[in-house]
Amino acid sequence: MSRGDTAVRGKGRGRARTPDRAADGTAGRAAVGDRGVPGVRAPRPLWSLGLLRNELGTTFRRRRTLMLLAVLACVPVLVGIAVRVQTADGGRGGPAFISLVTNNGLFLVFTSLAATLPVFLPMALAVVAGDAVAGEAGAGTLRYLLVAPAGRTRLLLVKYVTALVFSLAATLVVAASALAVGALLFPLGEVTLLSGTAVPFAEGLLRALAVAGTVALSLTGVAALGLFVSTLTGSGIAAMATTVGLVITVQILDTLPQLAPVQPYLFPHYWLSFADLLRDPVYWDDIRTNLGLQAVYVLIFGSAAWARFTARDVTA
Repeated sequence: MSRGDTAVRGKGRGRARTPDRAADGTAGRAAVGDRGVPGVRAPRPLWSLGLLRNELGTTFRRRRTLMLLAVLACVPVLVGIAVRVQTADGGRGGPAFISLVTNNGLFLVFTSLAATLPVFLPMALAVVAGDAVAGEAGAGTLRYLLVAPAGRTRLLLVKYVTALVFSLAATLVVAASALAVGALLFPLGEVTLLSGTAVPFAEGLLRALAVAGTVALSLTGVAALGLFVSTLTGSGIAAMATTVGLVITVQILDTLPQLAPVQPYLFPHYWLSFADLLRDPVYWDDIRTNLGLQAVYVLIFGSAAWARFTARDVTA
């Protein structure tokens, strides 16, 4: 074999190795990832759903959360027993919806929601929302949550969505407990609405579900307020107490006649507008005003919470 043939074959072998080297280089870059950090994968588009599932699981496994839901479930039981005893003694009348409970147990759902909306539901939500960020900071786990490539904005959004899910769950717990107690203590059947129109029981159930959804949406402003307060302190107890105190204070202001010009702008002013869903036709004006007002509070306090949380020194 001549030296020329040997040189040609050597060059051929060199060219044959070139694609392998390119492939190895590509694989190496793929292993490194788009961020250029070895062993770190680029975040998946639905990665935030995993963070949300983890946050929901953590929240609803806490004993405090379960106790709050249990207390809310007991309120319809107490209201139903009180109405039943009052009926047995020949008493009539009472606050909104109570006089209608004796004719149809489905109205116990509306009565229980009207009883829990001013105090119990906002306080329970204030506990969860107020502890969302401050509780993590106080326990020292907030900095570890931010180590993952989730970002502060995504983490804050997950905390807020978790508070909204708890609000909906708490509302449905009250409604389900009231429906069960109402079916046990009172008759069920055709539902006579506040406007005097009789509708089938199935339509009454749909209206009850719509009322529960409206009540949950009415608390979105409280959730945003609690989340903002939670970003201001590293103590979960202080954040929860402050949020509850603010909710109670605003509701007191909403009852003072001297503040009548300001009251339409307070977040609890239209909370009981869900009663308009029990009319035929439905009165939508106050319901739309209520939901629009909650959206404004969500925008204001949500933006304030984001501005505070993204600039916060969590290592302090």
